[in-house]
Amino acid sequence: MRVQRSALTRGLTLAAGLTLVLAACNSGGGGDSGKNDSAGLASCATQGKANTCNSGATKPGGTFTYTLEKNIQQWNVQDANGNTFENGEALGVVLPQVFVPQPDFSVALNTDLVTSATQTSTSPQTLVYKINPKASWNDGIPITADDFLYYWRTNNGKDCPPPPASDESQTKGCLPQSTAGYDRIKSVTGSDDGRTVTVVMAKPFSDWKQLFGAGYPLYPAHVAEKLSGAKAGDAAHMTAAQMTEGWQYFQKTPPSKYATAGPYRMQDWTDNDHATFVPDPKWWGKTKPSLDRLIFKVITDATQEPTALRNNEVQAIYPQPEVDLVNQIKAIPNVTYTIGNGLIWEHFDLNLHNPVLGKYKALRQAMFTAIDIKDIVSKTVGQFDPKTKQLGSHNYVPGQAGYQDLVTGTGQGTGDLGKAKKYLIDAKFTGVGTALKTPDGKAVGPFNCRYTTGNQIRQSECQILQSNLASLGIKVTIKPIGAADLGTVLVGHQYDIIVFAWVGSPFPSANAQQNWVTGGGGNYGGYSDKRVDRLITQAVGETDQAKAASLLNQADKIVVDDAYVLPLYQKPTFLAVQKRFVNMRDNATNVGPPYNTAEWGLKK
Repeated sequence: MRVQRSALTRGLTLAAGLTLVLAACNSGGGGDSGKNDSAGLASCATQGKANTCNSGATKPGGTFTYTLEKNIQQWNVQDANGNTFENGEALGVVLPQVFVPQPDFSVALNTDLVTSATQTSTSPQTLVYKINPKASWNDGIPITADDFLYYWRTNNGKDCPPPPASDESQTKGCLPQSTAGYDRIKSVTGSDDGRTVTVVMAKPFSDWKQLFGAGYPLYPAHVAEKLSGAKAGDAAHMTAAQMTEGWQYFQKTPPSKYATAGPYRMQDWTDNDHATFVPDPKWWGKTKPSLDRLIFKVITDATQEPTALRNNEVQAIYPQPEVDLVNQIKAIPNVTYTIGNGLIWEHFDLNLHNPVLGKYKALRQAMFTAIDIKDIVSKTVGQFDPKTKQLGSHNYVPGQAGYQDLVTGTGQGTGDLGKAKKYLIDAKFTGVGTALKTPDGKAVGPFNCRYTTGNQIRQSECQILQSNLASLGIKVTIKPIGAADLGTVLVGHQYDIIVFAWVGSPFPSANAQQNWVTGGGGNYGGYSDKRVDRLITQAVGETDQAKAASLLNQADKIVVDDAYVLPLYQKPTFLAVQKRFVNMRDNATNVGPPYNTAEWGLKK
């Protein structure tokens, strides 16, 4: 699964057996501003240090303020409209999940929630979760199989089916960001007073460690049951209407208003300003928070983040890096920082619901061929990360097992205007290079290029695209999006061309199901190909990871040829933290740096 982050969207996790050969933290290097009295985040640049850089013992007390780059407008991160990076960061503090993506792109079992999670049979595939006997919601209700049942039934696409197309306000049904894996489950049952959860799969699911977590935590089933009038502890028999009521409650309601289960509880949420977390006295986990308060501060204009860090208004920032911003951070004393690369990639998407873009593959191929990615990189991220280059896959990033460059050989992203024009001429377009028209004489465009406001890099990317496509005779207008409105624009198909980035978790097969399969939760532009559906479905059920990768790459060759999404580059990350705090590090997956907030604290 993937996530949106102010033009970033959350994602999947690497299946068991797939590994990375690159250090998670850092292709670009790290450093310390001012006097260097600690390795801090600079050690992230060292191979093998991803999970331990900036480690240290903590002392009690202190307030730590971390930035969110966009407001949270709805609180159900499992929902397609709430599937944002920032939402996941905030909810991960207070809601539990089975496996948690780590900075080195592995996944770790959350033993505070479950003492074990094992596959006990392959025919049928059977998964057994042993819930920690201490695990409970902070209102005293134990975490049980009922919470897993509620999760499954609201995310399988069947028991709480998506709202009909006519329901624009989406008041009926559940709209999960992905049904991957949940649509393959035959049954979820509890035993041992609900403390053992047995999941039997109707079809094999290779990325089974993604289930019930990996950036998408559990919500309290008993809260949904009570407010909808369902019988307590009986998620197995909730009606679609009752589940819808719970789904919508978690959309509208910040977790300060209901029972949670994390090292902190949310004390308050001030819309478009901040969330305050305080240690939860009911927390049973092995690590007790040492901070007095944890604050997530909303700063939607990235240019203001260095000022806030310099003035001690915040103690850490995780912006999408730009050259001026990076240079400003380097000048702030007593700050440690790192530039890294992770499961995050920038891309242009075309909306195939647009009748012209949807009808003419040759037009899409010409557009992608005319776009000059080297020029884009050199004028944006290449200014502070010179190793950045064109990305060649829709499913993998360099260093990930299975990565193949399937894009650059096609000419897409090369800026080859001669080849781009030939696509159009061969397909009988007229006005090539002046005022492009379809073979039946209709004007092509104008198209809009949309990006999240305040993001200078994406504004520049749209401007370069505008210039590239003008050479084909296509007019492009640039239309920014409010940072918090990205999900609404994507789900509502309110764009012709859009640039944003996926933030992935380590599960490529489930990512692919979400993004490229017909009707997938992240398939916003309406792409559909039966061959791709078949290959990805095979990959999702393939337990041999090499075979799964081969199937995904076969599907990707078709996706590339269809010119629906143009990968640009593996996106650099940038984390800066005051040096008096420890145990905060880059996690360039869909969970972000707050994957371990219980460990954050003042250096002892």
